[in-house]
Amino acid sequence: MMNSLTQKPYLIIFFLLISISSYTRAKTLKQNQPCKQIILYYHDILFNGTDLANATSAQITNETALSHHFGMMVVFDDPMTKDGRLLSPPVARAQGFYFYDRKNTYNAWFAYTLIFNSTDYKGTLNIMGADPLPEKTRDLSVVGGTGDFFMTRGIATFTTEEVQGDYYFRLKMDIKLYECYNHK
Repeated sequence: MMNSLTQKPYLIIFFLLISISSYTRAKTLKQNQPCKQIILYYHDILFNGTDLANATSAQITNETALSHHFGMMVVFDDPMTKDGRLLSPPVARAQGFYFYDRKNTYNAWFAYTLIFNSTDYKGTLNIMGADPLPEKTRDLSVVGGTGDFFMTRGIATFTTEEVQGDYYFRLKMDIKLYECYNHK
C-alpha cells in the first residue's frame, strides 16, 4: 500500500496533465475565428388557407387573445438558398418549428434542423434558441450536426431581410461554426 508521500507526485502529474489538456483544448477552439462560415437565406411562406401549392409552413395552434401571436406554433419545411431570391435552387431545407412565447412583444423560439444534400455539403446542422424579433440581429445556437458537420457547434446570426404581412418572411442566416471535426 502506498503512503501519502508516494501518492503526491502521482497526483501532481495527474493534475498537470489535466491542466495541459484543458489549455490545449481551449487554444484549438480559436473562439474569434470560425472554422467554417456559411451564409444562407431562409424563406418561410405561411399557409393562409389559399396557397396550398406554395406554402412551406403551417400554423398548428391558434394564437391567444393575449397579443403578439402569443401561443401560436408553426411547423415548417422551408427552402434555404445561397442568395435572397426565393426561386433560386435550394441548397438545404430547414425543418422544425417555432412558437411565439412573449406577451408584450414579438418573440419566437426556434428549434430546427438544416438538412444539406448538395455538392457543397452533406449532413445536418441543429439550431435552436430565442429570436427576439425587434432586434436587428439575433443569435441562435448551433448545437450539433451530422455528416460534414459532425458534432459541430457555433452561432447562427439572424437578420430579417423582408417581411410581407404575416405570410412571408426572409432571414439572412450567417452561420459561424467554432467547433468542427473532420470525422472522415
